[in-house]
Amino acid sequence: MSDLLETPPPRPTRKPSKNAGMVRAVFSTSLETSASRMRLAALGFLVLYGVICAKLVYLGFKPETVRHPAAEAVSASRPDILDRNGEVLASDVKVMSVFAEPRRLIDKDEATELLTAVLPDVPSKELRERLGASKKGFVWVKREVTPHQRDEVFHLGLPGVGLIAENKRVYPNGPIGAHVLGFANIDNQGIAGIEKYIDGQGLADLHNLGFGATPDELQPITLSLDIRATHALRDELEKGVTRFKAKAGAAAILDVNTGEVIALASLPDYDPNHPTDENANALDLTHINRMNVGVYEMGSTFKALTISMALDSGKVNLGSRLDARGALSFGRFKIHDYHAQNRALTVPEVFTYSSNIGTARMAMGQGVEKHKAYLRKMGQLTRMRTELPESAEPIYPKNWSELNTMTIAFGHGLAVAPLQAMMAVGALMNGGYLITPTFLKRSQEEAMKNAVQVVKPETSEAMRYLMRLNAEIGTAKRVNVDGYFVGGKTGTAEKVVGGHYSKTRLFTTFMAVAPSDKPKYLFLTIMDEPQGRPEDGGYATAAYNAGFVTGEIIERTGPILGLAPRFEPPHTPFPLLAKLGYGMANVPAAGGHGH
Repeated sequence: MSDLLETPPPRPTRKPSKNAGMVRAVFSTSLETSASRMRLAALGFLVLYGVICAKLVYLGFKPETVRHPAAEAVSASRPDILDRNGEVLASDVKVMSVFAEPRRLIDKDEATELLTAVLPDVPSKELRERLGASKKGFVWVKREVTPHQRDEVFHLGLPGVGLIAENKRVYPNGPIGAHVLGFANIDNQGIAGIEKYIDGQGLADLHNLGFGATPDELQPITLSLDIRATHALRDELEKGVTRFKAKAGAAAILDVNTGEVIALASLPDYDPNHPTDENANALDLTHINRMNVGVYEMGSTFKALTISMALDSGKVNLGSRLDARGALSFGRFKIHDYHAQNRALTVPEVFTYSSNIGTARMAMGQGVEKHKAYLRKMGQLTRMRTELPESAEPIYPKNWSELNTMTIAFGHGLAVAPLQAMMAVGALMNGGYLITPTFLKRSQEEAMKNAVQVVKPETSEAMRYLMRLNAEIGTAKRVNVDGYFVGGKTGTAEKVVGGHYSKTRLFTTFMAVAPSDKPKYLFLTIMDEPQGRPEDGGYATAAYNAGFVTGEIIERTGPILGLAPRFEPPHTPFPLLAKLGYGMANVPAAGGHGH
């Protein structure tokens, strides 16, 4: 019995269930699957956070990519503008500006007081109103602060007030070339000139869409201007305006073979670094670009177009004679010559004596419709388009009569932009090809792609011959600069005052080509209301002012432009005319006061 008590009875054995084994197997598999999923999820989160961390590091090194209200307001970059030789005419520099985030300001009155203490030119009341606009997340406090003001604002340590670098447009040459360059506003947007043209090419649209470009990503714009020649031209023009007490003046140099504007100045002008300056405001109507925006009666320089029309038609040649006896009557109107010869004049004499009667008869010989068609072909009756957004529409009679044709023949009754007249005369000098002027650098091959032949080569040579003859013996003698074989034409127009032509208020022009045997550059100077000088006999006509200034410009810019002086005249300067027996020695002498 003791044995029975010490040894417990054996337990009955139970056969394992198939279901229990399956449960254990499923449970074990489930644990393994869950662990695998957890590891996969952890790996996914690790990768995700790794990407986020990498992005944050990237943004840390590229702060300009962060979209912040201040960054949105910063002025965008603009491309550099260069002259034809690579000299910088306009570029961006970085300046610091102060901004505020009204919602983050703790005490707006205190912020106003502290900010106006270090920025005294910021109106306190106006700033308080801007900062009081709590719904705004961003406002400018002051743009373009000085380094000293930047440091003072920084040391204020005001929450909600910050500094940010933005772009400012600078023009290292000040007013030189201002009317071509135009200017940009405080937001670095082009307002006029080439600056506005650049925005019109798509730069402004990209910036508005948020695609701001860095300076390194923008290709510079190369202009046709030569800044050295432009400086010399402006300097001589300024001296001339002062010398002749003119109301205003303008001048330009055009490459007749490419249409490139090499130099241009219009006075009074302005400094594009300070376009709203009180004494030289770019938006003042007296500071317009007179070469491109102003329209004027060009006076006797237009006679070149009339004579070329007659020569090109074949009805007139250099040996033709025109009756210039007495006055030319049309109804109650009479046309007189300033240098009346009271005899029949040859075509060269009509040009060198600047005969109104002779040119009027040539135009009448063509008729009204042919005259209009010729001027339209020469680009004088439609608005001339260049890269400069500013341009002017010509002014001409709606009801064009025979009398209009007679007066327009010698430059009265049709007003055009001076650069537009240069385009037409350029075609008469370069072999007969009308080339639209450009302010961008281009080759002769590029220019000829869109050039239109408007007169015969023989007509072009005849006009160059007449221009040279006029500089030797005619009204353009004052521009006969030694060594450059210059040709020229004067133009004096009476200004319209109160609906009538004024005898005392003149608009003078002078057009010159150099060299006239192988034309390269066309020069034009205009003077608005120049005054006669006692030493000039009181004459205020073109030769004494616009002609004088043009001569000074040619003499000074010739070496800059690479015009090598030739002190021996070319042997056969006009070969086509030489075959017909025309030379510089077989024409009667002429002269006068440069009407």
